[in-house]
Amino acid sequence: MSTRLVVTSTEDLTPTLRRVWFRSDDLSAFAGSAFTDRYVKLVLPDAVRTYTALHPDVEAGTLAIDFVLHGDSGVAGPWARRAQPGDTLTVNGPGGAYAPDPGADAHLLAGDESAVPAISAALAALPPDAVGIALVLVDSADHEPALDAPVGVELRFLHRDGSDEQLSDAVRAWPWPEGRVQAFVHGEAQEVMHAVRPYLLKERGLPRADASISGYWRRGRTEEGFREWKSALAAAEA
Repeated sequence: MSTRLVVTSTEDLTPTLRRVWFRSDDLSAFAGSAFTDRYVKLVLPDAVRTYTALHPDVEAGTLAIDFVLHGDSGVAGPWARRAQPGDTLTVNGPGGAYAPDPGADAHLLAGDESAVPAISAALAALPPDAVGIALVLVDSADHEPALDAPVGVELRFLHRDGSDEQLSDAVRAWPWPEGRVQAFVHGEAQEVMHAVRPYLLKERGLPRADASISGYWRRGRTEEGFREWKSALAAAEA
């Protein structure tokens, strides 16, 4: 379903993460949407991009979308950097497949800036007595977004500057808890799909039903090139 959004305001959460707030006369497509990785397809000039939709309020007709900014590179980031109240955007969706299961014994959330919106939504949806860890990879301390987590969920930021620890290293270093673990791991595709996923599914034996693992982007590739890479990976695994 297509929804027309109108920009109402913008705010910079970090030097490279901008939140754009929208309103709409009809957000009925979001009624009953409980997925925390809730995504929409942004219809931009000459491109369609996938982003997480945050805080949809069907009655108020408002929602937010967070954009990672990389200067003038990309399509959606430059649009968000220039966005002004009154600008319009059409989105298709929403879709989604993951939400924290309160029945899990522990939760593993991991990703980079591209996964921050979905991770923040997952943290907000966790029950107060949830336990686990959220690992977030950002450039430096200045790029850490403000995130809230239940007391029993450790929030740990990893910094690219001056640190050799990658997301996959941090996931491996986490003391694996007893009981059922539910994992949400998204970010740069090479690391997520070739380093983290084999560890969780093969070494730890995590059931696929308890694992939401996917790449949101691929270093050195455009969105179109990334889609080709994903298709090739899926074909090879099949």
